Amino acid sequence: MQRLAWFTARRLFALFLTVLVGVYLTIVIANMGGQVDELRLVQIRSTIAEQVRADPAFFDMSSAERNALIERRVALEVERLRLDQPFVLRSFDYLERAMRLDLGRAEHMHSDQGAREVHRIIAERLPATLLLFGTANLLVFFSSVWIALALSRRYGSALDRLVIALAPSSAAPGWFYGIFLILIFAFVIPVLPAGGMVRVPPPDNAWAYAASLAQHMILPVAAMFLSSIFMAIYSWRTFFLIHSSEDYVEMARAKGLAPRLIERRYILRPTLSPIVTSFALMLIGLWGGAIILEQVFNWPGLGTLLFQAIGYRDTPVIIGSVVIFAYLLAITVFLLDILYAILDPRVRVGEGRR
Repeated sequence: MQRLAWFTARRLFALFLTVLVGVYLTIVIANMGGQVDELRLVQIRSTIAEQVRADPAFFDMSSAERNALIERRVALEVERLRLDQPFVLRSFDYLERAMRLDLGRAEHMHSDQGAREVHRIIAERLPATLLLFGTANLLVFFSSVWIALALSRRYGSALDRLVIALAPSSAAPGWFYGIFLILIFAFVIPVLPAGGMVRVPPPDNAWAYAASLAQHMILPVAAMFLSSIFMAIYSWRTFFLIHSSEDYVEMARAKGLAPRLIERRYILRPTLSPIVTSFALMLIGLWGGAIILEQVFNWPGLGTLLFQAIGYRDTPVIIGSVVIFAYLLAITVFLLDILYAILDPRVRVGEGRR
């Protein structure tokens, strides 16, 4: 237990540093090294000037008095946003608050309920992304393992050769398949919705809502499934074939053990570590493609939110979305390390080199 705790602490610290660096780079890039502050100053001055000139209470003021009032209000807003300080100092303040998930308020965007707090905007969109990508990844994982294990028994068959031939199709991302699926099943054969999460207006009945949600998930899940399944089957089929030719498997066959028992105990178990590793890497790749895929299907998730925030140049929302993505990736890698240590008996947690 002590070695496991030390191993866990080291991995958490390494991942924390990785997330820290990634978030800070995002802050610098999202603010263009401080250049965005100049745009914000122009926007602040323009907004306050419009408010002052449109307010009837200030019509009696002379032009000089109105300009002085505008300057005072601009100065107060600049002080409130700390734009009078160097960007380097503020960047570390942004970093500290981002790591604590104190994401501040959005500059232009808001949630469906009208909230401007970034954490509430993200909390509204995150479940949709987790539902979509979680469903697709679990479907790919269990389907590919089962099919790959079946193909390893039929090495060289027509179906086996077909899967090998289709493996390069996984080079295309999910959104690429999504465009064709929408074209075919939403327009040529209009049997499925082209996008969205539920129909408009949303059903009041819980069962009707779930049915509408499932219907809208078919195309995006199918797109991610098609973009990953053949390469996953090909990779894991190779693992199974390699392990099925090991000496201990031949010994088990010579002892007369049942083929299913040999597959579970001597083929599937030793390959769990590389299978989990491949699955985690595939999951990380799919997280990275969330932005485009959700845009293609108009799925109201975190990827669509980040795309919209970039369009609005809403820096707090951009940083908040990237922070959440960074934490999701860090959690994925951390769970992979723990599972790898548990599944692979050759890994000795906490032991140094001798």
